[in-house]
Amino acid sequence: MHAHSLENWQHDHDFSYKNEKGERRTKYVLILTVVTMIAEITAGSIFGSMALLADGWHMGTHVAAFFITIFAYRYSSKHAKSPAYSFGTGKVGVLGGFASAIALAVVALVMLVESSQRIMNPQTIQFDAAIAVALVGLIVNIVSALLLKDSHDHTHEAGRHHHHDHNLRAAYLHVLADALTSLLAIIALLSGKYLGLNWLDPIMGIVGAVIITRWSYGLLIQTGPILLDGSINKQDHEAIKSVIESDSDNRISDIHIWKVSASHYAAIISLVTHSPKPTVHYKELLSGFHQLSHITIEVYECRELSS
Repeated sequence: MHAHSLENWQHDHDFSYKNEKGERRTKYVLILTVVTMIAEITAGSIFGSMALLADGWHMGTHVAAFFITIFAYRYSSKHAKSPAYSFGTGKVGVLGGFASAIALAVVALVMLVESSQRIMNPQTIQFDAAIAVALVGLIVNIVSALLLKDSHDHTHEAGRHHHHDHNLRAAYLHVLADALTSLLAIIALLSGKYLGLNWLDPIMGIVGAVIITRWSYGLLIQTGPILLDGSINKQDHEAIKSVIESDSDNRISDIHIWKVSASHYAAIISLVTHSPKPTVHYKELLSGFHQLSHITIEVYECRELSS
């Protein structure tokens, strides 16, 4: 029976990234977005601007996305040490980013459908009032983007690791999408008022939908593989294998490396050798791979089989 503490041989499974600044600023942006959303949807309906309505609807989905962002932060922090999650809650923020990407795609689809309908059935636009509301929306979006960008920039480097907060990045992209649709709405409204190009209003809605779809796709590409336990890149995979097999006569029989959060990897490596060493030896060989946060080594002694 062991009388010693097992602490030195136990793993820490908290791979969640704490970003209190990002969470706090997301709340500020949520309040600004709710107020502006109500103003734009009301004004767009009264003044007949599809571009303004699209911006307001767009903001509505962003309100939901910001709630997802805040929930992900809270849930990840609350359950970080829970034994119910084998590798902690490091993927909760990634899941929040993925869900927000889906919301972006839905927004783009709604904008595309509604803008197409407005092309077929144009409506009268009260330009002065619509432009004023759109300008307010753009200012709010710019302020919100600056708030989230500052927090987002500070999440990338911590010690020797690169940390990617997909949860906050999703919120940031939603704000950028809001700013884009506000800007396109202003361009369309000014063109309609001074140049008589009323058809630009729904066209700008379509342009915004295309751009937002591209942002959504990019976020899905970043978060999807993490949720599906995507492996480490091929170059690092080969480097890890080379380090192990260049030591003694080691041969790797099985290797699995996958993400347990946005920036942390876990690895299970099985190797065969004629001269087995303690597992700590093999872990020390991999000490230069700082992205490997959870390593399990299986060592099998290679013995000649009798004929």
